Amino acid sequence: MNDKVINFIREHHMIKNGDKVLVALSGGPDSVCLLHVLYMMRHELGITLGAAHINHLLRGDDSFEDESYVEKMCSSLGIPCFIKRINIESMAKEKSISSEMAGREARYEFFSQVIKEEGFDKVAIAHNANDQAETILMRVMRGTGIDGLVGIKPIRDEIYIRPILCITREEIEDYCVSNNLNPRIDRTNLESIYSRNKVRLEMIPFIKNNFNKDIVESLNRLALLANIDSEYIDKSSEDMYFKFCKEKAGTIIINKDAFHIHEALLTRLIRKSIFYVSGATYNFEMKHIYDIILLQEGKTGKNINLPNNIVAENSYGDIIISIRKFEECKSIEFIISKQDLDEKIVENLRLNGLMYDVVLQVRQNDTKIDLNSSDLIKYFDYDKIKQKIIIRNRKNGDKIKPLGMTGTKKIKDIFIDNKVPNSLRDEIPLVCFDNHISWVVGLKISDLFKVNKNTKNILQIRFIERE
Repeated sequence: MNDKVINFIREHHMIKNGDKVLVALSGGPDSVCLLHVLYMMRHELGITLGAAHINHLLRGDDSFEDESYVEKMCSSLGIPCFIKRINIESMAKEKSISSEMAGREARYEFFSQVIKEEGFDKVAIAHNANDQAETILMRVMRGTGIDGLVGIKPIRDEIYIRPILCITREEIEDYCVSNNLNPRIDRTNLESIYSRNKVRLEMIPFIKNNFNKDIVESLNRLALLANIDSEYIDKSSEDMYFKFCKEKAGTIIINKDAFHIHEALLTRLIRKSIFYVSGATYNFEMKHIYDIILLQEGKTGKNINLPNNIVAENSYGDIIISIRKFEECKSIEFIISKQDLDEKIVENLRLNGLMYDVVLQVRQNDTKIDLNSSDLIKYFDYDKIKQKIIIRNRKNGDKIKPLGMTGTKKIKDIFIDNKVPNSLRDEIPLVCFDNHISWVVGLKISDLFKVNKNTKNILQIRFIERE
């Protein structure tokens, strides 16, 4: 069995020489077997070990006996043991979640804490081949796709590892007996009161007896094959993501051309976009992915609300995914007096609430200046400004006299002509000199303050796009 585990560890590059590995130790057969196997191979793997145990306070005296067993086992092996007690029922009630979900949250928070405080590199979790088979069957019954068939992955986030995922529960039990480990037994695992227990205690034995005695191995092989295909599709979708998606300050813009790629790639691209904005894909289902696809086929300006305070908007065929704003846009205004700018020559401003920051600099006219070097750098006749420079967001009725035109044009029409998404229009700065709009940043400048051969002093304004 040691050979089987060490080969599995090396095949998946789970551990490197010198790693500190924290074992999630409940005291049950799986985690006890995992700790003992790693302990026996610690010199060969070049690792040091520790154990972490959470007392969920769910099973009365049994919970404290589990805790005592864990302490004694770690003491006998000479490894550090980190224990925490949490009232999971109270936590579940407080957060309005199931006890199972609360227990999972508590465990992973504790693991993170121990990693940070004690310098561990990996956390070893005792999922086994039977757990994998049960997970796949449960997902099949819920109508999973290829990603669901991958089941439990050997490594997650390059921290959480599952070294005995290749070992069946029968092998684990035999190992515990032959090594006199006497693990603790959670009696609730023997009762058909939870869905997973029914799969474990009823469904898998039924399939073994009537259809396939090697069903656990067959389902693990299915997971391995699904993982190979899934990794290939994921890599291809990632290439499409970088081709068609633009990340911008917590917002994703998916180019309309992305919606012509294969559905298998598109759905993953959208899921990755959601993850960038939300930081998680929890609460998102495939129907939300297809809602976004249908949104793209509709009219510009339409939007849909998604879980986790996410909103998706159709902007001329592009899809913008961002955090939903619950408040109406507030008026934003930054004022720089001409007198202050005369004294400083250069002014740097942090424009909170707008898409950019800005640098203003006064300089003498230089014929070498390239007036069209960048959409975010523009030059104006400084002497035509009387009192102040104002940088603000749009207001109803705003107009500008565009360069080269005799009349004025509404700012709203400029946004429409340039297909600026509704969600971004309030964040685009307008530069005003006294009472006149001189620049719709990135789009149009005014004819009123243009630089010509008679200009003596120039105001250079450079906007810096915020990451």
